[in-house]
Amino acid sequence: MGQNHDHDHSEWSDMELKVKTLESLLLEKGYVDQAALDVIVETYEHKVGPRNGAQVVAKAWADPNYLQRLRDDASSAIAELGFTGRQGEHMRVVENTPDTHNMVVCTLCSCYPWSVLGLPPVWYKSAPYRSRAVSEPRKVLSEFDVSLPEDTNIQVWDSTAEMRYLVIPLRPEGTDGWSEEKLADLVTRDSMIGTGLALSPDEVSA
Repeated sequence: MGQNHDHDHSEWSDMELKVKTLESLLLEKGYVDQAALDVIVETYEHKVGPRNGAQVVAKAWADPNYLQRLRDDASSAIAELGFTGRQGEHMRVVENTPDTHNMVVCTLCSCYPWSVLGLPPVWYKSAPYRSRAVSEPRKVLSEFDVSLPEDTNIQVWDSTAEMRYLVIPLRPEGTDGWSEEKLADLVTRDSMIGTGLALSPDEVSA
């Protein structure tokens, strides 16, 4: 933690400050080894995290045969890419179209596909999101800066221990011929929950 002392902590959120304080205390007391902590962080940020899901979406965009396998058996198709594990056993994909936008919530608790999306965001587990996503999804989306045409149907999917969902966002225009690696850069965590859209090529360039 010593290397962070010169950083501007005023830019950190309350949650970030709490996490950093707890991390510092655990390290100072010798309860946590820094190397072990680094491995855990690396795992959840890069191996078990949104980048996994982004690779699934990118492959679905680029490979119609893979997309069909996802439709038929999402858990097996995702496992083809090596993404398995906690809360990723019972997966289903739902595809956004020009007429329908999908959004995922877990009204009872916070079931979430860790193997493809990593750790759930705090707001996903909050009671307001879990209730309002169902009762007023369009308003909730607007709070995430997602504005959809009035005639777009919004389908809300309720995750459970038996079924978890991965949204396949609409592929942005102007990406014909892109590699899967490049396409994955357009896919955000929120776009795979449905509270966001895939990035445009211009947004990635910026």
